[in-house]
Amino acid sequence: MEEMMKPAWLQGLMSENFFGGCEIHHNRRKNEKNIFCLECCQSFCPHCLPQHHSHPLLQVRRYVYQNVIRLGDLEKLIDCSYIQPYTINSAKVIFLNQRAQSRSCKASGNSCFTCDRVLQHPFNFCSLSCKVDFMVYQGEDLSNIIYRFDDSEFALSQFEGLHVDTSDLIDEESQITPNSILEDPLECRGSSCSNNVMGNSGISHDGRMVKN
Repeated sequence: MEEMMKPAWLQGLMSENFFGGCEIHHNRRKNEKNIFCLECCQSFCPHCLPQHHSHPLLQVRRYVYQNVIRLGDLEKLIDCSYIQPYTINSAKVIFLNQRAQSRSCKASGNSCFTCDRVLQHPFNFCSLSCKVDFMVYQGEDLSNIIYRFDDSEFALSQFEGLHVDTSDLIDEESQITPNSILEDPLECRGSSCSNNVMGNSGISHDGRMVKN
C-alpha cells in the first residue's frame, strides 16, 4: 500500500544504492552511479549519459557516505518545507535518507518526527525519506507535495563537464555551516531527555502539514 502512494521516481530515488560501480562500465574510471533518471527511475554513471540524453536527470552528491541533493534541484520536484537543509560548499542540500545516530533517546527541542534526530527550529524532518515516510504513515496524500516539473530544468546540458570524485563531490574536509551543522546541535544528557517534539513546529499535533 505504501509503495502505491509514492510515484515511481520518488520510490526509486529514496531506495537506490548510489555511488556503486556501474556494471556496464566496470572497467572505466569514474564509473560511480551518481546520476538518477527521473524517467527510467534508476541510477547510472556519467559514461551512461548518452543513453539518457533526452530524459530528465538529477545529480546525487555525497557527504560523509550519505546521499544528498541540492535543495534547488529537489524543491522543483517535491515540497521540501520542514526538512532541515544543510549548507555544504556554499550550496544548500537535503539528505535523501535518515542517518544512523549514536544516541538512543530524544533531546529537548525539535526532533525529527520519524527518526528522532535532533533538529533546529522550525524543522521537523532530517531527510526527504523521513518526511515522505511520515506522511505515508499518517495517511496523507503525497500528491499534495509533489510537483509537475519541466523536463528542461533537468536536461543533459547540466552535466556537461561532469567529473566524478573531484569538485562535483563533497569531501570530508568541506565547510558545512548552519542551516545547519551535521553534528546534532543539541546534546542528549541522560535523564534530561524530553519527548517535546511537537512544540512550535510546522506540523499540527495530529500529524497534518500546516502551511504558514
